[in-house]
Amino acid sequence: MRHRITTFALLLLAAIAAAFVAGCGNDEHETEVSEAEVLHLGDLSFDVQITRFLNPYSEEDSAYLEGAPPLREGEQYLGVFMQINNDGDDEAEVPYPFRIIDTRGREFPQVRVDNDFALLPGTPIPADGTVPGLDTAAREGPIEGSLILFRIEEVSTENRPLKLEIDYDGESGEVELDL
Repeated sequence: MRHRITTFALLLLAAIAAAFVAGCGNDEHETEVSEAEVLHLGDLSFDVQITRFLNPYSEEDSAYLEGAPPLREGEQYLGVFMQINNDGDDEAEVPYPFRIIDTRGREFPQVRVDNDFALLPGTPIPADGTVPGLDTAAREGPIEGSLILFRIEEVSTENRPLKLEIDYDGESGEVELDL
């Protein structure tokens, strides 16, 4: 009886040690996450605050769409509002382009806009810093994130889930958007 208890205790300790060793040094992160999760690529953490369609005829959305190219027939504006954290020791830049992909493989690249809410490609992100920065319209607004704007074909809104594809520092990741 005593021999069985000793053997069981040794096996239990070996299993715990193996689990501990397997977890050590594992800094890898998921490269496919949902909108409620943070995507880590290199030293940057991408945190989608909210995704929603923007109405060009709405007063509430007019500031977000300032400087946006006009929609073509059969298109809608889709806004992804995001914070990006630089967890590294060196300055980084906002990557470009972000892309939306529907379930049929259609890709929609980011539309460049230059307004107070837009996430501008190449914007510096200080070491241990965040974009949007403090005291900016994007950070102080109700969503607390910078806008990445897309023009999406209306038929693609039926091909969900839509995914936001991000490339940074030789890595690629996807965020499944909650629409």
